[in-house]
Amino acid sequence: MPLSQSGLVLPSASRRSVLRGIAGAAALGAGVPLLSACGGSGSSSDPKTVSLGSNASDAVPKKAYQSVYTAFQKQSGITVKVNTKDHNTFQEQINSYLQGTPDDVFNWFAGYRMQFFAAKKLSTAIDDVWAKIGDNFSDAMKNLSKGEDGKYYFVPMTTYPWAVFYRKSVFQKYGYQVPTTWDQLVALCKQMKKDGLVPIAFGDKDAWPAMGTFDQINFRLNGYDFHKSLMAGKESWTDAKVKAVFDHWSELLPYHQDGFMGRTWQDAAQTIVAKKAGMYVLGTFVAQQFTNKDDLADLDFFPFPEINSAYGQDTVEAPTDGFMVSKAPKNHAGVVKLMEYLGTPGAEETYLKTDPSVVAASSKADTSSYSALQKKAFDMIGGAKSLTQFMDRDSRPDFTSTVMQPGLQKFLQNPKGVDSLLSSIERQKKTIFASS
Repeated sequence: MPLSQSGLVLPSASRRSVLRGIAGAAALGAGVPLLSACGGSGSSSDPKTVSLGSNASDAVPKKAYQSVYTAFQKQSGITVKVNTKDHNTFQEQINSYLQGTPDDVFNWFAGYRMQFFAAKKLSTAIDDVWAKIGDNFSDAMKNLSKGEDGKYYFVPMTTYPWAVFYRKSVFQKYGYQVPTTWDQLVALCKQMKKDGLVPIAFGDKDAWPAMGTFDQINFRLNGYDFHKSLMAGKESWTDAKVKAVFDHWSELLPYHQDGFMGRTWQDAAQTIVAKKAGMYVLGTFVAQQFTNKDDLADLDFFPFPEINSAYGQDTVEAPTDGFMVSKAPKNHAGVVKLMEYLGTPGAEETYLKTDPSVVAASSKADTSSYSALQKKAFDMIGGAKSLTQFMDRDSRPDFTSTVMQPGLQKFLQNPKGVDSLLSSIERQKKTIFASS
């Protein structure tokens, strides 16, 4: 798939296919044990080999990861034997895979997804690795890599932020200022509407984009800790704090693009490209739609505005991919060396030479080859006090796919019915989170 010159194109299958592939309880419950370790008999006991289960089945990330493993082999003399499976299949069957005889190391996601398997004792703590690599990462990225027990279980590799995207020329033409507070955002929406623009581009045909807007409003209004706790099923969806999120969202709805149920995120992005819409809340993969060099150079973004001064703009939504160690790796010494290498800025820089669709997770990575948009994304993530992962990664995927996706669409179509909707969400949440 062609990459945008912005260097910030998320391969279109990645975020969406993960969401679809993990729908239901398959990702966290019993799966068909088709996904197995290299050779089908568990990880290697060869001290010169480390086996790795990979979900990087798309051509570009697969090639990029291989370049990292090759560089590691040259440095250490240890071969990484990669067991690549279809991205969706990997997600659907990972639970049974980890309970069987998995590879030594495997690709996975930071945050709740990592914590789930750490709590189930299906992953090995790697505090010894972090003793070596800790200085390469921000405090927010460190927290994102810890299990609920405070131990490290994850080494981050790549990430990208969600923000509010706009075209600089449109703001210049109308004299718009970047809003930093909620009131300024609402006022800007009103002005854009008067000027004949769609204030906020929006497409929710695939049901996941709306989750990003919810996240932004929730952690801006209620803070990172409440947001994380709500996603983990520990807060009530009938709480007044949650109702306040939807009250704020209702204030913005008149400025959202009409017909969103029949529009994909790509179609919504085209209204920004065509200068028919003023803003768009999305991840940096929106740049994929800017195929003209001049249009791409005109694309910019700002963090979602402050709502509650107690929290400001200190949280950034930054889905992060990386690596975990299985419960009983055969080659523990080799695994430690590999994970230490993967946690270096050099490993990330090697990856990004092939796949510039994301940015490095390490705060010490070389950004000299980054585009202006990439540098801004990198700085935004590196400067965050707290990082979230996106609703489907910060919570149980069966809950987000079967309850929150349709629930948010019901709200968007009938915002006045929010009270009964939140009661329904809370009932379903209790049932789902009570299951293993």
